[in-house]
Amino acid sequence: MKEHKVDAETRRALLMAGDLRVLIGLLKRRLREESTLGDFTPSQIAVLRRINEDGPATVTALARAEGVRPQSMGATVATLEAAGMVSGSPDPGDGRQTILSLTAACRKKVVDGRAAHEDWLFRTIQSKLTPKEQGELAHAVELLKRVAG
Repeated sequence: MKEHKVDAETRRALLMAGDLRVLIGLLKRRLREESTLGDFTPSQIAVLRRINEDGPATVTALARAEGVRPQSMGATVATLEAAGMVSGSPDPGDGRQTILSLTAACRKKVVDGRAAHEDWLFRTIQSKLTPKEQGELAHAVELLKRVAG
């Protein structure tokens, strides 16, 4: 096998990519701990996120989007309905289908959860970073926006 020489700049970018991937995972886990939706499973939270971001949907559409069987999605949705997080209404185009939407209580939990995440981030940045480091973080955030966009 032929070895390829990797210059220092490429090596640095590769290491940074790996570090960033791990760091994003840690940050996601930490934010999940701050979540007001902590009593739900990851698949239930994924369904709530999907409805929140993509709008009302049928069980079939949710199953397809999440890559699971409609029967499995039906069980997930039933739990969310019982918890008062989603509600269904007849599909005007197909009466056999039900369109699922987030309830007002769920929307409030989503808003409260985002506020809790931002509050935790705010307090952590203020308590753990100096003003100079906060400026560096602000610059890094702008760079990350370019990477993500």
